[in-house]
Formats: sequence, C-alpha cells, structure tokens
Amino acid sequence: MEPLESLLQQVRACRLCEEHLPLGPRPVLRAATSARLLIVGQAPGTKVHASGKPWDDQSGKRLRQWLNMSEELFYDETQVAIIPMGFCYPGKGKSGDLPPRPECAQHWHQQLLALLPNIELTLLVGKYAQDHFLGSAAKGTLTETVAAWPDYLPRYMPLPHPSPRNQFWLRRNPWFEADAVPALQQLVSTLFHQPNV
Repeated sequence: MEPLESLLQQVRACRLCEEHLPLGPRPVLRAATSARLLIVGQAPGTKVHASGKPWDDQSGKRLRQWLNMSEELFYDETQVAIIPMGFCYPGKGKSGDLPPRPECAQHWHQQLLALLPNIELTLLVGKYAQDHFLGSAAKGTLTETVAAWPDYLPRYMPLPHPSPRNQFWLRRNPWFEADAVPALQQLVSTLFHQPNV
C-alpha cells in the first residue's frame, strides 16, 4: 500500500476528539500524490457529514462556480486534494457551525502535506485556513487577507467562505467577484489545461 493510502486509512479511522463531536467521527477528506490543487476549507457541515462527500452542499456549488470547474474535475482526487482544517462536523454554535476542531491540523496536516509533492496551488477558504497556513503573513481580518491575494501567489490563494451565509460579505466586497474570481479562474485553467496534462 502507498504511504498516502495508508495514512488516509489512519485518518479515516481517527477518534482523537470523538467525545466532542455531536454526530460522532466521520473524517471527510480526499487526496492523491498526483494532485496539483489543494483546497483547505473549515470543517464539514451536517450535509457533508451525512454524505461523506466534501463540499456536497450550496457552499460547494458556489466554490465550483468561482473556480469555473466541473464536478467531475473537482472530485477527481488525482487532480484535486481536499483537506479541511477539521475533518469532522464540529457541532452547532451561536451563529453557524462551531470552529474546526484543532486536533486534525495538529495531528494530521503535516503528515498529509508531506505526501502531496505535486501541489502547485493551495486555496485557503476562510479565516481558519488562512491563519493556519499564512501565520504572521495573514492580515488582521479575512477581508484584508483576501484583498491582498496577489501577495500570496503563486503558492496560496485566500478566499472567503462560499457559504450562502456570506451573501452580505460578497455584496459589501464586489471587488472579490470582479477581480479575484477571474484571476482564480485563470490560475485554475492554467493549472489543468497545460499541454502535459
């Protein structure tokens, strides 16, 4: 068995924070050593927990629109790795879902990323992913970090969360869909339509 396959089996059997998970553990992620795009979101919602398929909701639909990517390519793990900050549904908070459990990133991320040598672009979806991956290079707010997206290329592209709950943010920040989304689509198109693909 390949090292990544073996590690993914271990992750999917993970019970590290079982006592904190209202619906129990069901780690949702996918990856292959050949993947060139990495998507790091927050944590599965209830719909994704039920289906076991990442981004299988309205947020995923909008994210695929931003990427101008077919479902077929999006879910082709040989091309696209999907590794959220938290692998299981964390439960409900006062305003939406609770933050991703920290155990996943602490225990698993480094091991997983070490086995993804072909990643050329990482999408950091939401503030948890941005703070974790960018560290001190992240700005004070998500809006400032996303507005500074050219500064993080070619390695990272910070994005707001595509949740329907973020309609207000998108209305207040029209530059995102006017400037950042076309740039993102160009990056993705270049990544997956190179002659050697």
